[in-house]
Amino acid sequence: MDTLKSLLDLFLHLQDHLKSFTAQNGPLVYALLFGVIFAETGLVVTPFLPGDSLLFAVGAVAAIPDSGLNAGLAAGVILAAAFLGDNVNYWVGKLLGRRLAARYPRLIKPEHLARTEAFFTKYGGKTIILARFVPIVRTFTPFVAGMGAMDYPRFLFNSVVASLLWVGLLVPCGWYFGGIPIVKKHFELVVIGIVFVSILPMVVEYWKARKKST
Repeated sequence: MDTLKSLLDLFLHLQDHLKSFTAQNGPLVYALLFGVIFAETGLVVTPFLPGDSLLFAVGAVAAIPDSGLNAGLAAGVILAAAFLGDNVNYWVGKLLGRRLAARYPRLIKPEHLARTEAFFTKYGGKTIILARFVPIVRTFTPFVAGMGAMDYPRFLFNSVVASLLWVGLLVPCGWYFGGIPIVKKHFELVVIGIVFVSILPMVVEYWKARKKST
């Protein structure tokens, strides 16, 4: 229970924790950002790590004078982590995907794979770009693409576009809006709002599927 509360506190107060970590550890913050984004994007067993909200927090902290976090460098590190994570995940899916999915259904959840496959069925090549803004689906999309949903040159192009859009939109949003007093005061609500907007497409798709089945 204490662990869950700690994780919830970390998630809801990302800006404060990121600012504190940067002040205490300096350049190590870039290694932390790379590790979190790479794992959230590249490892199908860690879809729960923060993505969109972390990028917003990075922009917000970088906008604070003397915070020690450089927005351009942080964005570059995140971009590299997102792109590399995507591609590692693709090749793991291509080489080992079906074997891993069959052997570890509790870690690689069948419902997450099914949801991602439904995205591919509906959106085709655009899935890589659209899924970049949807938690959980973002983590499973490269894996499913590697399992056969998409050839590598096409995936590579879409991965570059998706990574650029994701970082290029969310970090600047944090920079410009994170310093607004009402946003700073209610940052946890902003984080919840970002998550809500991110998962809204999944909720809509689920609702449509339920409506069709009734």
